[in-house]
Amino acid sequence: MKKIAVLCCLMIFLCLGCAKNKTYYLSGNTMGTVYHITLISKSDPDSMDLSNKITARLEAINHGMSLFDEKSELSRFNAAPGQEPVCLDQDFMTVFQAGKELYRVTGGAWDGSIGPLVNLWGFGHDAKSDHIPDEADIRMALARTGFNKIDMTEGHCLIKQEDTMALDFGSIAKGFAVDEISALLRANGIRDSLVEIGGEVRASGTKYGVNWTVGINTPSPEASVTQVIKALELHDRSIATSGDYRNFRVEKGKQYTHVIDPATGWPVTNQVASVSVLADSTVYADGLATALMVMGESKGLELVRRLDKVECLFILKMEDGGFRQAASSGWPNNR
Repeated sequence: MKKIAVLCCLMIFLCLGCAKNKTYYLSGNTMGTVYHITLISKSDPDSMDLSNKITARLEAINHGMSLFDEKSELSRFNAAPGQEPVCLDQDFMTVFQAGKELYRVTGGAWDGSIGPLVNLWGFGHDAKSDHIPDEADIRMALARTGFNKIDMTEGHCLIKQEDTMALDFGSIAKGFAVDEISALLRANGIRDSLVEIGGEVRASGTKYGVNWTVGINTPSPEASVTQVIKALELHDRSIATSGDYRNFRVEKGKQYTHVIDPATGWPVTNQVASVSVLADSTVYADGLATALMVMGESKGLELVRRLDKVECLFILKMEDGGFRQAASSGWPNNR
């Protein structure tokens, strides 16, 4: 009897330590969009105070990068006079350095200083017009841009060369936030998760031993956000997509996208409907997807061929209203 009692106690003890993993879903609003998190855990996120930690981290990032918060780090830098050092927090400087690398790698096709042009064309938070701007105004706005005109100093400080220069991290801030939330989950013992903010995604680990599956939205204004043109599996990778099908305007029968070419000051007209980028970090994938929209199929694919651990998929518009796809050699199912 004693042996049976001891055995029963041992079995109860072992079972207490073998609780099964469950799937949990978290969602909310941030950065003017929605986030969705799927995680696999033995513990309820509420018991770890995880929701509050995620909310606090997203609020901190948004406070740093928001153009709508007059007290944000970004607004403080934009309002500062030229030639005067502005010292900023670590998040801001991390995103700035990511932008600096993207600007270098893409030859200026990604440029976080083109806010004046975006506003001039009526797409920015401080849009100045709802009409096609004239060439003189475009030239004036171009003179106020150039990511290379912002210098770094010691102590997390930046100096812009001209008073009217301003930054906009809208094309990489969400990617940075995805990376940060993924890191937060890992720091709290969550190895398996899928984090998505405004369409930018980071897959960590697996879903019960199987790679995560994500879909690329059909790049059409009529398509719902759940309509998928391509699906792929992810494991410890990030994917970001940039497209011209959600934010555009039509003037005299011609469509103008919100994606502005930093070299010309005009919206791009290269038939690219969307570009998806696979990379090791979401902030890099996020910015590079925007840059490839500007560069177009030929130059974009050539750039990706030179980059390590980066793949891309172009979806291009055809005259008959359909699409064709062009992918880099290492894109999944395209080997």
